[in-house]
Amino acid sequence: MSLTVLSVAYPLAPVRADTPGGAEQILGLLDSELTALKHKSIVIACEGSQVEGELIETPSVNRPIDSEVRAHIREQHKFAINQALKKWDVDIIHMHGLDYDCYLPPHGVPVLATLHLPLAWYSQKALYPKRPETYLHCVSKSQRMTYPSGLKLLDDIENGVPIERLAANVSKRNFAISLGRICPEKGFHIAIEAARKAGVPMLLAGRVFNYETHENYFNKEIVPRLDEKCCRFIGPIGFERKRRLLSAAKCVLVPSLAPETSSLVAMEALACGTPVIAFPSGALTNIIEDGKTGFLVTNQAEMAVAIKFSEEIDPEACRQSARERFSSRVMVNNYLETYSRLIEGRDIEYLFS
Repeated sequence: MSLTVLSVAYPLAPVRADTPGGAEQILGLLDSELTALKHKSIVIACEGSQVEGELIETPSVNRPIDSEVRAHIREQHKFAINQALKKWDVDIIHMHGLDYDCYLPPHGVPVLATLHLPLAWYSQKALYPKRPETYLHCVSKSQRMTYPSGLKLLDDIENGVPIERLAANVSKRNFAISLGRICPEKGFHIAIEAARKAGVPMLLAGRVFNYETHENYFNKEIVPRLDEKCCRFIGPIGFERKRRLLSAAKCVLVPSLAPETSSLVAMEALACGTPVIAFPSGALTNIIEDGKTGFLVTNQAEMAVAIKFSEEIDPEACRQSARERFSSRVMVNNYLETYSRLIEGRDIEYLFS
């Protein structure tokens, strides 16, 4: 059965190849796979997004983001959703934004909301939606185990990455790399200092969004630590360049200070045959097999030591782990099965732990 899926991105983050956000990457993967499988994929996302299916753009923001800006863009998103529902016979709406509850359409089409971020970051209205046929799910067991009382959740659908597309014949070089949104909770300043202590050059890739806290963090904690010898900031990177750099890197550093619900960067690195050195934050403890596909460390000093030992990790062990555990094909099939169940209103069971 061919489906018409309306996917709704977080209003402030574009969906495209160089996006640093996990939610946007997953939405992009789903859009691409749905289109390839001959389903109708409609995506609502901000200007600058690039998708395989039908794109409905909402205005982007080029000034500091305050409450007035948030309210305006949410109204634009809500209008776009209602217009899409009038134009197409949508089977299911798939929400990916932290604030999805602010632009929910009236009851009618079933809604699946993927909770990509720590549950504590969502509002009560988002976690306990009053709209009928609005279903929530987590992306990992570690995320779900933080559930608040009375929260109704469908089965977890774990994230995946395009394993086959990440394969590359690239020689290893002597540098470490970190990727992602440049913000305080990602702890990239710690990775820079660890690489410096280990005597290994480092690349930092990612995007600085127009949030005051993100810009302050970049200017105060990252910029002063940059230099050609130790660490270079290369900005956002597309898929092909990311694949080359992940494959060539000595190791990937993930010094997250927040409870990660997943880590596409870690999964992608392993698919490229590169070990991951990370703090044991949330789902990272399940993604990385300590001593086999990388190292779990507790501080900057341990990270520096682990960088030196990363060459002892077998690249093929990393690739094998990724093939067995993190395939995007499995993720897409799980979403398609969930879509069908919700559309047909069958076999809907909730998890409470």
